[in-house]
Amino acid sequence: MALNKRELFLKRRLRNRNKLRAISNGRPRLSVHRSSKNISVQVIDDVKGVTLAAASSLEKDLGVVGKNNVEAAAKIGAAIAERAKKAGVEEVIFDRGGFLFHGKVKALADAAREGGLKF
Repeated sequence: MALNKRELFLKRRLRNRNKLRAISNGRPRLSVHRSSKNISVQVIDDVKGVTLAAASSLEKDLGVVGKNNVEAAAKIGAAIAERAKKAGVEEVIFDRGGFLFHGKVKALADAAREGGLKF
């Protein structure tokens, strides 16, 4: 049964989210979304259903508007770490969605770790 790229992405995302739910222990979720033009990340409290902090390449103050490369992802990772700490979040669980942990997603995660988030 041949699956197209979208179906494979959705299967990966569901598989990843189900594993995260099992091991989250009430920690907020660091959710990454990557498109062809932008990258965004949110710290989400799934218990309350609220977003605690967010960062995106669409924000002008980060200086990466319209860029979707590894350097932009690293800046966004550093920004989300700073904003999450300001919101009182030290530990998160990393939700890469259906994206592979490689390239931009990995750069974002590494920068967030360097910024002080633990996952």
